[in-house]
Amino acid sequence: MKIIIAGIGKVGDMLAKQLSAEGYDLTLVDSNQNILESMIEKYDVMTLNGNCATMPVLRQAGVENAELLIAVSNADEINLLCCMTAHNLNPNIHTIARIRNPEYTEQIYQMRNAFGLSLYVNPEKQAAEKIANLLRFPGFLKRESFAKDRVEIVELRVDANSKLNGVSLSDLNNIVKCQILVCVVLRNKTAIMPNGRFVLEPEDRIYVTAPTNVLAFLLKNLGIITKKVSRVILAGGGRVSYYLADDLERGGIDVEIIEKDRERCTELAAMLPTANIVLGDASSQSMLESEGMSECDAVVSLTGLDEMNIVISLYAADMGIPQVITKLGHAEDTMILSRLPIGSVVCPKELCCNTIIRYVRAIHNQSGAAVSVHSIASGLAEAVEFSVDPSTKNCNTPLKSIKIKKNVLIVCISHSGKTEIPNGDSMFHQGDTVIVVTNKVLMQLNDIFE
Repeated sequence: MKIIIAGIGKVGDMLAKQLSAEGYDLTLVDSNQNILESMIEKYDVMTLNGNCATMPVLRQAGVENAELLIAVSNADEINLLCCMTAHNLNPNIHTIARIRNPEYTEQIYQMRNAFGLSLYVNPEKQAAEKIANLLRFPGFLKRESFAKDRVEIVELRVDANSKLNGVSLSDLNNIVKCQILVCVVLRNKTAIMPNGRFVLEPEDRIYVTAPTNVLAFLLKNLGIITKKVSRVILAGGGRVSYYLADDLERGGIDVEIIEKDRERCTELAAMLPTANIVLGDASSQSMLESEGMSECDAVVSLTGLDEMNIVISLYAADMGIPQVITKLGHAEDTMILSRLPIGSVVCPKELCCNTIIRYVRAIHNQSGAAVSVHSIASGLAEAVEFSVDPSTKNCNTPLKSIKIKKNVLIVCISHSGKTEIPNGDSMFHQGDTVIVVTNKVLMQLNDIFE
């Protein structure tokens, strides 16, 4: 499948890496020749230097024969114009645009057909939704939802004082006393799909599949005491902060945003009239102390600098703040930082790429394509949700009788609204939802079978 990626920033780079590895025919378009040369050195791609929103450049990129255009330049307007132009040149092309400005949200939704958009993505809004989800259920480092929010894969860290330390997975049920499955363990930069003899150690990060309705029970039995979040400090007043504050305030949570740019403070005060907007430097210890950081329930570091976010989160963790969340712009940094006490890590660009990758795989495989794709274990594994359709093999067959590829694990089956952590006697039927964890690329559900 021929794909054009227009605009090669951080998201464009992440997409080029993933899609080139999956064997797609990629053409990258950008006005910066130096960036394009670096892409050629790293990936198996074609490049074109020019303005991606112009007809001549799109024609030269092969838009008339392409199946998909992904516009992820730094300007929303360029992305929209690029998609409109591409759709005009090739009415059958699929188009995806990154749109970040909240002022465009309503008209993008209402004028989607006029813009020729198949899909639009907003990394900052996705990040805000992810953070709000974590704040509403403190105790987990990450949460990924599946099967219409009936099933989740959550991340926990094993420390020296944890009830999980030294426990073999075969004995886990005696501690947690609920239906769960440890599907991946991240240890020493390696993602392991463990068996029952696997023994957990300090510093392990474990990824647990569980029905959503048992998560509170799981935390309680692990001795992880949490309380409902009522006051949150957001360090930095960018787009993620706006979307997050708007979401949290509608949920009855008090929000304070610390932002050092006076003009941005004025804008936020107008958009969020009930939030407490403070002009100041969120990296200043005296500022954080004067704003009562020690008395808040959560601190979310959302400045534009990863280094600043890490420092703020480290200070918040040292102050004993119950919940700390750190936004990172570079997803590849998460492995290096995994041992630092910076709480949950959220990467907007990674969330955006996951959404686009799922769409690419869906149009590549009209039958049996993924419903959702989530990167877990610092990008070393994927959790993929599929719907069982008439083309799916091995329906109504016990799992113990099915040959499944190595490093592929079926972690959950959802039947008519009921979720099951599967065993050897479990079966999936047409209409079910199946969640799979793997380190392979799965284009459709049938790819899991030998």
